[in-house]
Amino acid sequence: MHTDTDRCVRAVQAKDTRFDGVFFTAVVTTRIYCRPGCPVVPPKPRNMRFYPSAAACQQAGFRACKRCRPDASPGSPEWNRRADLTARAMRLIGDGVVDREGVPGLARRLGYSARQIERQLLAELGAGPLALARAQRAQTARLLVETTRLPLSDVAFAAGFASIRAFNDTVREVYALSPSELRARRPQRAADPAPGSLALRLPFRAPLNPSNLFGHLAATAVPGVEEWRDGAYRRTLRLPHGHGIATLTPPAAGAAHVDCRLVLADQRDLTVAISRCRRLLDLDADPVAVDEQLRADPLLAPLVDKAPGRRVPRTVDEAEFAVRAVLGQQVSTAAARTHAARLVLAHGEPVEDPDGGLTHLFPSPTALAALDPESLALPRSRRTTLTTLVRELADGELTLGPESDWEEARVRLAALPGFGPWTVEAIAMRALGDPDAFLPTDLGMRRAAQELGLPHTPAALTARAAAWRPWRAYATQYLWATDSHPINVLPE
Repeated sequence: MHTDTDRCVRAVQAKDTRFDGVFFTAVVTTRIYCRPGCPVVPPKPRNMRFYPSAAACQQAGFRACKRCRPDASPGSPEWNRRADLTARAMRLIGDGVVDREGVPGLARRLGYSARQIERQLLAELGAGPLALARAQRAQTARLLVETTRLPLSDVAFAAGFASIRAFNDTVREVYALSPSELRARRPQRAADPAPGSLALRLPFRAPLNPSNLFGHLAATAVPGVEEWRDGAYRRTLRLPHGHGIATLTPPAAGAAHVDCRLVLADQRDLTVAISRCRRLLDLDADPVAVDEQLRADPLLAPLVDKAPGRRVPRTVDEAEFAVRAVLGQQVSTAAARTHAARLVLAHGEPVEDPDGGLTHLFPSPTALAALDPESLALPRSRRTTLTTLVRELADGELTLGPESDWEEARVRLAALPGFGPWTVEAIAMRALGDPDAFLPTDLGMRRAAQELGLPHTPAALTARAAAWRPWRAYATQYLWATDSHPINVLPE
């Protein structure tokens, strides 16, 4: 996108917020970079330069606009719809892998040399993994400076900087302000969040329809791990340095952000927690591109026009979702929740939640691999399916995280006992995040297709759905929404 100068200029002149995060505009006369939707008067086209990432702008010597805060744009939708090396690397960087494991750790997870990854990211994003991670640390630091009263020395290390000097230098370079000056500009709030709590906004590209997104999460919530309370979805998070609790509130009409409150055992997990919450709610999607293609089908068009901007509810823990997908095989939503709740009580790690009813982290694959299969109130064949899955996950033979190659993961899942097309595609859709995952054998899909006049046998529906690619997971959400199931209704 950033190489199409004419299109970029038109987007900036129109202040089109759909392109926020897709590319960045740098102004050579002011040495400032902005979102395409920046509210200030657009510069002359001859003074504009376009970059694919905030890190590339920073490396070129530009600093972030204080008005539009381009570093806080929604993420590029490219990393949601692709599973190539660049996309997988960006998902891992967003999950904080470079900060925790360095570039060698990133390379090890991806199965490429550090030099190959550096070359690929430079070619496509104008910045290498260290620069991209540094830009992310700068954004995390700004959030902590502006939303907490943590001492600035604590902010430096919580944001992932190795030293206070690196923290000071980076903040000055990116924002043209020292950390103390940035804190002095801190917006006045009616009340600070409770101690240990961080209040922030998660931006997204409009439109966003919250009904199926929050409805699905609330209807399938596992007691103790998730809950719907006071108009918000809440859940526990297993994070690299400890645990956390996220509270996510559906956006008000006309808002372009989800309110998020995080309680973290270790502030170093802030970046990872934000990344996982964004992924859970599919906030980096491009709903305009998705809906435009699906509207081309005359039978889908009325569904899209009625409630545009549907997202795919995903997960904060890929292994957890895979386990829950097995527990949900051929049973009702209520039964699947009951089975999961039993596992949580028996094998989950206890946490404290003074603000609600959350009690546990979902058990890790390692904890589940040690359980006695006879203790599971499941048919024998499903016990085998579950125990095989958790053993593969615990041993590292199967990975479903941000580094996963979607097709390779599908092949590995399909080779496990008890994994049919429905389970594999459900995991591909919600855990792997493949926007083209498709469940033609799903009963709800087939019923909706028949009611709409679409082919309803799996083979015929798959053939018709070829025109919906690469967005078949979103088409699935629109078809499911024709049912009155609680997953499609925003809770009271």
